[in-house]
Amino acid sequence: MADEFPDIQVFNQTSLSIPLEQPFYQAVAKQLSDEEKCSFNFVEVVYVDEEKIVQINSEHLNRDYITDIITFRYDDTNHNHDIEGTMFCCGPRIVEQAQEFNESNKREFLRIYIHGLLHLAGYEDQSEKEKEQMSQKEEFYLNLAEKQYG
Repeated sequence: MADEFPDIQVFNQTSLSIPLEQPFYQAVAKQLSDEEKCSFNFVEVVYVDEEKIVQINSEHLNRDYITDIITFRYDDTNHNHDIEGTMFCCGPRIVEQAQEFNESNKREFLRIYIHGLLHLAGYEDQSEKEKEQMSQKEEFYLNLAEKQYG
């Protein structure tokens, strides 16, 4: 299992061009699973618009605002093997954030994807300490991915 690439399915329901290619999603997920000692079985990455992310946020989390990503884990969360889940990513919000942070769209889309994988692997970002830990991990995996895959 350790040598297999996870099944990552990407769906773009927006008019945006997503700057990451399919093999990249699998390679980054494999890298993260190797480092974090977890395994992803099946992950959907669904890019949606602002209206849809607000609808999902409202229906599932009772929050009425735009966010960059909402992650749902479907498997038994008592272990970190055969992780299954869906990430709903707000493409237009990610593009806005890239501009706000003076980052390329590719880097910001990658950061949000890594953020979702970290959530699936069990990391939270509710407290300041958790947010700091996630930010450090995001930077680590961003730099690793950029070194290896450009």
